[in-house]
Amino acid sequence: MGIAPEPRRDAESLRSSRRGGRRLPRRAAVGRRSFTATLKALDELAASGARISVRITDLDRGTSVLAGDDFVTLPVAGLGVVPLLIEVASGFESGSLDPLEIIEKSSIGPVAGAGVWQYLKAPALPLSDLAVLAASAGDALAANALIGRVGLPAVRARIEQLGFAHTALLDLFRDERGPDDAPHVALGSARELAELFAALVNSSAVSAGVSAQVAEWLSLNQDLSLVGSATGLDAFDHENDEHGLLFVNKTGRDAGIRVEAGVLGGPRAGVAYALIVCFDDLSIAHRLRAHEAFRTLGTDLMEYVF
Repeated sequence: MGIAPEPRRDAESLRSSRRGGRRLPRRAAVGRRSFTATLKALDELAASGARISVRITDLDRGTSVLAGDDFVTLPVAGLGVVPLLIEVASGFESGSLDPLEIIEKSSIGPVAGAGVWQYLKAPALPLSDLAVLAASAGDALAANALIGRVGLPAVRARIEQLGFAHTALLDLFRDERGPDDAPHVALGSARELAELFAALVNSSAVSAGVSAQVAEWLSLNQDLSLVGSATGLDAFDHENDEHGLLFVNKTGRDAGIRVEAGVLGGPRAGVAYALIVCFDDLSIAHRLRAHEAFRTLGTDLMEYVF
């Protein structure tokens, strides 16, 4: 039987410690709470034919700050690993999975997607290290190893248990998708992705221990190139920010797909957010326009929480 690793802190204390005790009066920042720039950027993307789903929820009030087609189900690429990580952490906590169980690289089909394990000499790694790689580096090989160990049916059952009807992990990560493969690795809606991250920091995703473990893994994510670019955080070391900024995120990327969901907390407020953009990746200009919308959202979110 496995022994679940003890989280360094529960998710609630994680959020509280980085938010700090002092808040600006709500009225003092009324002029900074507009998401006009974000709406303009998203409108321009939509006018060019992009499909967009966006949701921002104030964590303190539990109310929607911004929503646009947030109920629409769209492909979310690598963001599908979040419910996978929840299932893995749940297995660690219950003892049905051993964090030190070794998985051989040779037992997993090759995939040349994102990640670093394919370049490492290590022929095998424990499940706990694979979870870190999947969360921090978007490692497709590590994610496939975890999927192979827990199984897609278990992840789907976990998603259902969490109460999400528009989120699904459909398949392994693949270099090419044939006619017999699922068309996408994962699907989701901005509303449910934002709710999922809110559940993680509010200690309600399965249990406080599971929530804290998954939040800890995701806090190691090194992709701060989209929304995260506005935070000014060190992409390789942002777990304990000296300015009290809490940032936990996960991105998803595929051809014509950019997705990010997470939690951003500052001294004045905290938000859970998700943005899905599916666009025609016809040129670098098209891609950069999509990226810029995420960065604009990041700037508006920073103004909201500080």
